[in-house]
Amino acid sequence: MRLPSLVLFLDALEEATLSMSDYKLRSLLSIMGIAIGIAAVILIGTISTGGRQFIFDELQTFGLRSIWVLPDQSIVDPMRARRGGSGIDIEDVDALAANMCCNGLARVTPVVYGTRDSSGAKLMASHADRYSLPKLEGVGLSYLAINNDQLASGRGFKEQDIARRLPVAIIGAQVATDLFGDGLRIVGRQVSIGGQSFEVIGVLQAKDRSFLSSIGSGGGQNVNARVMLPWTVAQQMLGRTDFDLLQGESAEGTDAREVGAQVAATLRRRHRGEFEYRSESMANYVQTADRILAGVSLIGLVAAAVSLLVAGLGIMNIMSTSVLERTREIGIRKAIGGSQAAILLQFLIEAGLISAVGGVVGLVLGAAASVGLAVLAKFPLVISVPSIIAAFVVSVLVGLASGIVPAYRASRLHPVQALRYE
Repeated sequence: MRLPSLVLFLDALEEATLSMSDYKLRSLLSIMGIAIGIAAVILIGTISTGGRQFIFDELQTFGLRSIWVLPDQSIVDPMRARRGGSGIDIEDVDALAANMCCNGLARVTPVVYGTRDSSGAKLMASHADRYSLPKLEGVGLSYLAINNDQLASGRGFKEQDIARRLPVAIIGAQVATDLFGDGLRIVGRQVSIGGQSFEVIGVLQAKDRSFLSSIGSGGGQNVNARVMLPWTVAQQMLGRTDFDLLQGESAEGTDAREVGAQVAATLRRRHRGEFEYRSESMANYVQTADRILAGVSLIGLVAAAVSLLVAGLGIMNIMSTSVLERTREIGIRKAIGGSQAAILLQFLIEAGLISAVGGVVGLVLGAAASVGLAVLAKFPLVISVPSIIAAFVVSVLVGLASGIVPAYRASRLHPVQALRYE
């Protein structure tokens, strides 16, 4: 019972192929319309998925569960200027660390930073006749873990480094290159920072925040041009008794934004409302990035959908024109016994074949464009197989949907009227 259906399908496929070869330019235009739409879908999917991975990788360099709590500089308070300080001191850090008063706060560290010493002179790091202009960071024991900083060599700070104000430093990858060049053993060597001698106990692995820096969101510095000191040493060098901010880490499975708000509220209570604080979390930045990429993807998908719609209308128009041009041919076929099903199937296959070829071409173009983007923009190449299959199926469905009306009209033509058509 299946053999006649198979023969009918193969005959219709042959007729459709011959028809496409007879009208090459017309078929080519329809194929390119579908191809452009499908290529756009593939490229947009790559940009959306790869873009999220690209931004996520850079955001990860801050520590994905990081929380920052700092004085709210947007609130103008004349009394605060008289009080002085930032409103964050070591007692605050000890109180938070001692009982972790905020649900979900896994760990916390103070941070004090600057680029000038207590006399106002620019801080410079030097070794022999080489120098670097880093940003100085005074940090606690857990800072490396919270900030997702990895050591290329050496060790992190120990409790005695902080308690005894030992002259030890961890330097960034750029500072290491500036002072020592490449390929030398750096740990254990001496560097001068602000005119004082420090032993290098660690060198940080390089971090890439090129994209975030390009849009002004890289933290306002070259992340690899840093020098870390024990916070006790940094405070002394900078002439400070307070901290610029607290950096914490939320526990796994907790809402970092809520934890940050709790820490800010705790500081506010401890200082009896004399200072105002605000909190930021990496979760906010991830959410913002997702929202932006979702908007870009939506706009792109709408454009791709319009392209596919126009291509579908083009196929419908071409198939309708083809039916008119082949009216007498249809009449002859029906007069010698051709069935409505055979004629309907032929035109449907022709429309589906055009869209299928367009889909394949679109997939190739989209993949090529995605690879080109990955190479030129150093963009992660993330191509989803399900999205490729879905795009191809959509292209075929667009062709079939566009061809069904002309195919139905062709199959319903009366043979006598068709033979009289001029």
